[in-house]
Amino acid sequence: MRASPCFDITNAFWIGPVSLIRPFRPPSPAVAQGSETGTPALVGLVTLYDLPRPDAQQLILELRNLSVSVKMLTGDALAVACEIGKGVGLTNIRRASDLKAASAQPGRQATDLLAGANGLAEVYPEDKYLVVQHLQAAGHVVGMTGNGVNDAPALRQAEVGIAVSSATDVAKGSASVVLTDQGLTDIVALVEQGRIIYQRVQTWIINKISRAILKSAFVAIAFVVTGQFVVSAFAMLLLTFMTNFSKITLATDHVRPSRRPETWNIGGFITVSAVLGVAMVAEALPLLYVCWSRFGLAPIANIKDKPLHTFSFLVLLYFAVFSVLSARERRLFWATMPSKSVITALMANAVVGTILAILGLPGLAPLPWWQMSTIFGYALVSCLIVNDVLKVALMQRLVPTAVA
Repeated sequence: MRASPCFDITNAFWIGPVSLIRPFRPPSPAVAQGSETGTPALVGLVTLYDLPRPDAQQLILELRNLSVSVKMLTGDALAVACEIGKGVGLTNIRRASDLKAASAQPGRQATDLLAGANGLAEVYPEDKYLVVQHLQAAGHVVGMTGNGVNDAPALRQAEVGIAVSSATDVAKGSASVVLTDQGLTDIVALVEQGRIIYQRVQTWIINKISRAILKSAFVAIAFVVTGQFVVSAFAMLLLTFMTNFSKITLATDHVRPSRRPETWNIGGFITVSAVLGVAMVAEALPLLYVCWSRFGLAPIANIKDKPLHTFSFLVLLYFAVFSVLSARERRLFWATMPSKSVITALMANAVVGTILAILGLPGLAPLPWWQMSTIFGYALVSCLIVNDVLKVALMQRLVPTAVA
């Protein structure tokens, strides 16, 4: 399991002792009969049945649905561990001695044993640490739950050490996460929240890189072609100020956590971002070319307020608004609904920018409504149809875990 507050990665395990899956019960007591001075005779044993925690089976099922492999470690005998494991869906339980024997053999026998087993019985405290090391050596990221002093080394060694609410101070000090509620159900929320935060980081990366390419390349290429700075410094400053609010609201956006662990495939996301940025430049420049004569964008002598600057300001603004709607979702943009904060910020950007373009500002000549409608519609189709389909295709090819 990868439950870090910042990211989530593949091939992960959650390991927990059986005492966290079932409530603690004392061992079955023996009943004897005899006089005070004589030797008592054994009459029988009182059988006590330990029921698993009510939420244990559901927890394991939910973690498996998130592609997290669950393993149980217990000091109980194999027969007891098998019975408890059967009640929560963990069927293949092996002895810790089998792991030690496999570890002494060359090759991947120990790794293969752990990969196929749902848990280990007859485990000593040092065996928990050994299990974590074996899984990490095989390239897995390990989450370990524990509550006792003897769990502390394994909690410290695991990438994500999780101490339960009833854990000792030593265990809590060794863990990277401490649960505050009884039981283990918060682990599911921990995994999902980690993946949500990771996706928000991805959104910021895609949005930041693609927009930087759009602004720099559009202004540079347009200057070479037209011999004019197509956007003023004031308009660029205003654009940056307005769009920063929508970037901030992405931290509150609705995100559907992926069903599979995420990976830090930064190279893939940079490629996707760069291609989307180039695509927006390739879409914005033809619009400038067509509108140069039809919208009267060519500079006129002694005219300080240039419609060209207003045109470019709206192009960059509308592309920014719609590209955020596309970048926030790995699938097609309508797969999830943006949060109210994101919608409000984007609508405010579009409305305020449109009003400014209608009224005009120093350096920004007013544009008629039909010209603004043309820019708005062109940006909408480019970002939410053409680029959105391109984004999904690139994600499936370069970052398949992101769309799983």
